[in-house]
Amino acid sequence: MRDKITVVGSLNYDIVLKIPRLPECGETLPADDAAFSPGGKGANQAVQAAKLGVPVHMVGCVGTDAHGDVLLEAACKYGVDTAHVRRCGEPTGMGVINAMEDGSVFACIVRGANFAVTKEDIDRAEEILKETFLVVLQMEIPQEINGYAIKKAKECGCRVLLNAAPAEEIPLDYLQMCDIIVLNEVEAGFYLNTDVKNEEDARKGAALLAEKYGTDIIITLGKAGAVVSEQGDVTFIPANKVEAIETTGAGDSFIGGVGYALRNGQSLTDACKFAACCSAVTVCRLGAQDSMPFLEEVGKLAAE
Repeated sequence: MRDKITVVGSLNYDIVLKIPRLPECGETLPADDAAFSPGGKGANQAVQAAKLGVPVHMVGCVGTDAHGDVLLEAACKYGVDTAHVRRCGEPTGMGVINAMEDGSVFACIVRGANFAVTKEDIDRAEEILKETFLVVLQMEIPQEINGYAIKKAKECGCRVLLNAAPAEEIPLDYLQMCDIIVLNEVEAGFYLNTDVKNEEDARKGAALLAEKYGTDIIITLGKAGAVVSEQGDVTFIPANKVEAIETTGAGDSFIGGVGYALRNGQSLTDACKFAACCSAVTVCRLGAQDSMPFLEEVGKLAAE
């Protein structure tokens, strides 16, 4: 039975600094607060799907250090199967996130063990892929490995969702193998070679990318909402109006929600509406994985 989601991607140890503004060059700016939490786009998306009740397997790498221990413990706590997360000699990946008072974030990542993922790691997960409904990937592991994972997933009969973040060149033939490509406005601008500033830009961009790649496209627009092109039909999904505390992990929460809804038979457009409720809960809390909702919390917001 194909009821699983397999996430191939990154695991990072996140340091989140709450600051009133970005420091000037040469300035030492006191932070208002600091938080330490498990993160990485891949692990975040896996955790969100697992918290909603989906059987999720994670494929990736962490170091043999204490940060690796934290990430594996957190993923397991939320129900993610980490049997295919390999421990290696590289340091565990890290994210340093500056979170502003208005909820916006400025982040840097250290690749570390995420760039130690190999084709052999993908091959070892082949039996799981044969039971997988949807494979989810991002761009925080080497693009050669992403391409190999996309090809392997299609050979195993899986649907493929690529979160093309952070934006980076990847061969066209791999993009065309994907079923769904998810980008935010900055990433969409990279692939379109033009700015995406509003709903109208996103509508045009989603249609252009859908035609170019032959895939369904989602362009997220932060607190404005998202645009989805499903089989050529372009729809705007408004965001839920909430008082955001911090937006770290909101996009990953959205993707985990999309995966859950697709697994339960919803159309991609309806899946995006459900996913918007997931993100709305996530931004009202600090951190990434800990802030992501369980199914009953999403249900309450969707009902409202």
